Amino acid sequence: MTEDGTSTDATHTGVTDQVCELREVLDRVGDKWSVLVMALLGDGPRRYSELRRSIEGISPRMLTLTLRSLERDGLVLRTVTPSSPPRVDYALTPVGRTLSAEVGGLIRWAEEHRSYIGRSRRVYDDGTGDRPPT
Repeated sequence: MTEDGTSTDATHTGVTDQVCELREVLDRVGDKWSVLVMALLGDGPRRYSELRRSIEGISPRMLTLTLRSLERDGLVLRTVTPSSPPRVDYALTPVGRTLSAEVGGLIRWAEEHRSYIGRSRRVYDDGTGDRPPT
C-alpha cells in the first residue's frame, strides 16, 4: 500500500487490468452504432453503402470508424474484391456471429419496451412522479 491508499500489489494490478479490458470490450459492443451494424450484419454480408442507407443518422465518418473498430476487434471481416470501383463487403466473423445473437436479444428487448421507456421518461421529465404500470 502506498501513502495515498492505492495498492501496489501485483494481484490488485492484475484485477484492475482485467476490469479495464472488460470495460473496453463492453464499450465497443455497447456502442449504439456497433450494435446496429452487428444487427444488420447478422442477416449476412453487406456493402458499405447498404449499411449506410440502413442506419438512420450515422455519418459516413462514424460508419467507417465503427467498421474499422469492429474489424480491429476481430468481429467483422472486410473483403475487397478487385473491380472498378473496388467492391468492399463486410461480414461477421465466427466470434462476431456469437455476439450478433446476443445483440439481437438486446434489440428485441428494446423494441418490446421502447414505448414503456418513452412513457417513463415523459413522466419523469414532467415531474409528476407517477410511473406507468409495469
